[in-house]
Amino acid sequence: MTNHWVDIKNANLVVVMGGNAAEAHPVGFRWAMEAKIHNGAKLIVIDPRFTRTASVADFYTPIRSGTDIAFLSGVLLYLINNNKFNREYVEAYTNSTLIVREDFNFDDGLFSGYDAQTRKYDKTSWHYELDDRGFAKRDLTLQHPRCVWNLLKKHVSRYTPEVVSNVCGTPQADFLKVCEYIAETSVKDKTASFLYALGWTQHSVGAQNIRTMAMIQLLLGNMGMAGGGVNALRGHSNIQGLTDLGLLSQSLTGYMNLPNDGQADIQTYLEANTPKPLLEGQVNYWSNYPKFFVSMMKAFYGDKATAENSWGYDWLPKWDKGYDVLQYFEMMSQGKVNGYICQGFNPVASFPNKNKVIASLSKLKFLVTVDPLNTETSNFWQNHGEMNDVDPSQIQTEVFRLPSTCFAEENGSIVNSGRWLQWHWKGADAPGEALNDGEILAGIFTRMRHMYLREGGTVPEPVLNMTWNFLTPDNPVPEEVAMESNGKALEDVLDPATGAVLVKKGQQLSSFAQLRDDGTTSSGCWIFAGSWTPDGNQMARRDNADPSGLGNTLGWAWAWPLNRRILYNRASADPQGKPWDEKRRLISWDGAKWGGADIADYSTAAPGSDVGPFIMQPEGLGRLFAIDKMAEGPFPEHYEPFETPLGTNPLHPNVVSNPAARVFKDDLAAMGKADKFPYVGTTYRLTEHFHYWTKHALLNAIAQPEQFVEIGEKLANSLGIVQGDTVKVSSNRGFIKAKAVVTKRIRQLDVDGKKVDTIGIPIHWGYEGVAKKGFIANTLTPFVGDANTQTPEFKAFLVNVEKV
Repeated sequence: MTNHWVDIKNANLVVVMGGNAAEAHPVGFRWAMEAKIHNGAKLIVIDPRFTRTASVADFYTPIRSGTDIAFLSGVLLYLINNNKFNREYVEAYTNSTLIVREDFNFDDGLFSGYDAQTRKYDKTSWHYELDDRGFAKRDLTLQHPRCVWNLLKKHVSRYTPEVVSNVCGTPQADFLKVCEYIAETSVKDKTASFLYALGWTQHSVGAQNIRTMAMIQLLLGNMGMAGGGVNALRGHSNIQGLTDLGLLSQSLTGYMNLPNDGQADIQTYLEANTPKPLLEGQVNYWSNYPKFFVSMMKAFYGDKATAENSWGYDWLPKWDKGYDVLQYFEMMSQGKVNGYICQGFNPVASFPNKNKVIASLSKLKFLVTVDPLNTETSNFWQNHGEMNDVDPSQIQTEVFRLPSTCFAEENGSIVNSGRWLQWHWKGADAPGEALNDGEILAGIFTRMRHMYLREGGTVPEPVLNMTWNFLTPDNPVPEEVAMESNGKALEDVLDPATGAVLVKKGQQLSSFAQLRDDGTTSSGCWIFAGSWTPDGNQMARRDNADPSGLGNTLGWAWAWPLNRRILYNRASADPQGKPWDEKRRLISWDGAKWGGADIADYSTAAPGSDVGPFIMQPEGLGRLFAIDKMAEGPFPEHYEPFETPLGTNPLHPNVVSNPAARVFKDDLAAMGKADKFPYVGTTYRLTEHFHYWTKHALLNAIAQPEQFVEIGEKLANSLGIVQGDTVKVSSNRGFIKAKAVVTKRIRQLDVDGKKVDTIGIPIHWGYEGVAKKGFIANTLTPFVGDANTQTPEFKAFLVNVEKV
């Protein structure tokens, strides 16, 4: 979230798209209801299904799954054509005025620089045109044909209401009504909060779904505002913490990048990851990347990391093909992987194409599962009939199960969707032989280190040189780990201007501004610096005082970065430092400094200094045009799901689906077609179950005892299916069987001259637990992922349905 849960109450409009907050996040959704009841806010829902969220909305309209970018691009066009945007904000705080290179172009679904062989873009032409000092050229009058503003207008000009309705199946009048609601928040005293979840991310264009909404919020002037922002509703209590700490395969802590094999030395790596300012005088906070990186390496390797050995840079793994989970299972399927440690993950149930996943696991020498519960993955080798029809005698894999604790059986911090680090204390001891995850991983690590010491081995340095100075090495206590993540001074940290001591040797740091790149500081995760200071555990604070009334309870827990509750909050004030809306005053300039109801997300620069509010960008501006980050283009573009009911892309038939998406040759060839699989399948969650856990709990199993799928009335009537019938839902990868729920909640849509029906498929069942055995929904889903995050496309694929 750029904002936080409580802040939703400050919105005048709450848009839920790509999520079902009332059902999947029922506690947090109270703040959307608070906005409705006490702030007079309107709630609108755009979703393929009429959901529990839609049932309390002021306006609902359907959309074909996988077409969000077309819908949102149409909103962009509406706002531009009707002059419903905050012009002063757009001109001052976005890159609308910057000029793009002359060789950039977009033609027939492809941006310049595409290589069909590698399915990747050379992004050189996407950059700005630079002057002789290396700064981006700009046109403050917005007249230059290649300034971002004019390129944006040209790009979205195709997304007329007629085109949006034709692609999305949304009635044109409904689409225009949504545009009107959103446009009302372009004025300075109104804001809109956009909520999304896996309904946006689990697409082959998932990252661009989110980016398109961010662009809308930039036009409206809603980024950095109370009641504004683009807010991700995380699916687990600590998923935010997972990404913060770099558990994604190509990440390091604090959203730094793992080196790739083209970065042979630290200088090359740091140059690639330390951007230079693109406008004169910008803060460009990632210019501090060397301080963050070196401090992390000192946390990893302590005294063994020195300037002479490049802070241990050679001890980090270097990725080549990008070892995300899709790639890893592809390698596994080819017999290129010996072992797999699967911690807190149930890929047989939660990963696409269950049959491919099982076949891949069957080629391992060993599998280790670390989980509080018995999962389908730990028992993938068992034959459960047609639900999991395998031959155990043909599987060589040796499986080890390590029972772990759940969150309620251990102390520690949980990072919620709003970036709040909240310390919690366990409610019970672990049962039986279960150990917490830290003890399991520490035990493996320390035993491996003893083996290296006794027996030697390949590349011993990363293991032998690792700092592990915990009081109980085989089970580090969470407090010690948290303090290491925050960081400390290894020598006195001096003020470079005055020479005064800022932090004494051995003392905890209070801010990432105290980090140094000379080896005198350590920090396991730079964005967590300030969470455990010399004053103690800031995450355990429980002062809910709210003097501003905006919900920014700065004394409750601690939010990264630096306890800031709303990111980019400098943009909540105009270029002169005055809040756009006085009742939403977050920060303002008092003539000497910035201050207010939040921690200023800015430098100390006074208004009029031309320092942009988006300090993590080298141009200091919000990007309507993404010059280097997105894999498939600097502007979002509608691409069809890889299994499309249309068989084409109405906007450009020669480029149907995302040309840069993560997909492998055999899986691409195995995509289903609409002639055999004429309906759209989409997966989702229920309130009564939490992913794959609660089918082990009797009360949850009673509340939702049996697997079902939702079928719209028109389709059910045409197929002779009635409520309670057992149906078979099949894709080009397999089938499931479930009870039919015939419903008005899913409409038949008119799309590009065709009737399109959707089948809703809850994900929670499998063949473990006390609930009635069911089929795994991801038997049906295709093995393809988003181009940027590799998140699988679970929300739009082709199926057939028939009565059993």
